[in-house]
Amino acid sequence: MSNTRGKETGILLVAQVICIALFGLFVDYDASLAPNANSTQHAAELELSNNLYPLFQDVHVMMLIGFGFLMTFLKRHGFGSVGFNFLLTAYVIEWSTLVNGWFALIGSGSKIFLTTRSLLEADFAVATVLISFGAVLGVSSPVQLTIMATLEVVFYNINIYVGVVKLGALDVGGSIFIHLFGAYFGLAVARVLYKKGQTDHEKEGSVYHSDIFAMIGTLFLWLYWPSFNAGPVEGADRHRAIINTVLSLAACTVTTFAISTATDKNGKLDMVHVQNATLAGGVAMGASADLVVHPFGALLIGTAAGILSTLGYRYLQPLLQRTIKLHDTCGVHNLHGMPGILGAVASGITWAILNTSHNGRSGATQGGYQIAAMTVGLALALAGGTLTGFLLKLPVWDNLTTDELYDDDVFWECQEGESLTQYTLTQCQDTIEDKDVETPADGSEAAAK
Repeated sequence: MSNTRGKETGILLVAQVICIALFGLFVDYDASLAPNANSTQHAAELELSNNLYPLFQDVHVMMLIGFGFLMTFLKRHGFGSVGFNFLLTAYVIEWSTLVNGWFALIGSGSKIFLTTRSLLEADFAVATVLISFGAVLGVSSPVQLTIMATLEVVFYNINIYVGVVKLGALDVGGSIFIHLFGAYFGLAVARVLYKKGQTDHEKEGSVYHSDIFAMIGTLFLWLYWPSFNAGPVEGADRHRAIINTVLSLAACTVTTFAISTATDKNGKLDMVHVQNATLAGGVAMGASADLVVHPFGALLIGTAAGILSTLGYRYLQPLLQRTIKLHDTCGVHNLHGMPGILGAVASGITWAILNTSHNGRSGATQGGYQIAAMTVGLALALAGGTLTGFLLKLPVWDNLTTDELYDDDVFWECQEGESLTQYTLTQCQDTIEDKDVETPADGSEAAAK
């Protein structure tokens, strides 16, 4: 493989210089944060920021620890999972702040004014990119990931502009605009980048220790998901979003454990299901988290998400890999894609049942627009991901060979040329073998040898 260090170094440094220049030209603090701001307005904005900052930090933890450690299940790709997740988070915060701001300026204004909410919205763009990252985990180079993130943020904003501004869809927790879009964008990229050697690759699997690390990510995401769904709203809507999300996650987890054992011929649990499908309730609850779905409705959505996601991991993912060569490293189709569709449909049904008018629309009409936004988002994700995938497939972006897949040693300094996970497991195996040696009755060292 060619020396990717020079390419990635050049891309990142050029991107950083461009961001600094563009921030200087287009970005400033919100007027309420200026030293000479109106005192009443200043106090109101500070109160709003103080109330929002804890939720923003929760979401920040989800991006860095939750998503980062969730992807450490690969036995020889721990550094890449956490490290590239860290890089993409930092880069997308900068880039999406600009792109989000430019799209918000369409029709008026020429300056992007930042508040704490701007940072939260940047993290939502980060989440979208990290979901796509999961689909190509271990099969893409840092150069490819950086280019993918750059383009995806633009497509992400186009989707929001069409779905929210033009269609008027409501999606407080991002079932449609984050999870569904990020999943199918990443899946489209993964399908274009697919090579035969990815299937049943010897380095792709997990080991006992890597699965435990991945569970750290699962638990952090599970704990903080209510903040993700509730962050964009305030007052009673926020409280409903928190309650609904917790109930949906709980129901989803119980259901996942039940379905995982029921579908195993030996009645055993599959750690892949526990790591991932237990979170599908948070995804599916997103689009209707702030609505009056009632507690039983939240449990129903979470239960449906658990069934859908677990069955997806058990049956659908292997089927898609065999039939259409869709390789999905983290199973984002099962955790984010299908539950995102479920969330969109659930929000449409909820609006129709509530029959509460919104912006001059009846509840049934709003429900129809929810489904329309889902359809448009799916189309944009597949089209944008396909175009991005073909661009990333160009040789200039350092495509990995079959031998380089799922291996930290390609991009990271690892102990003795091995990934840290493999090195640790070798040491553990040596220890186990030493303990298995039976010591003779006389206890002599020579006899034992």
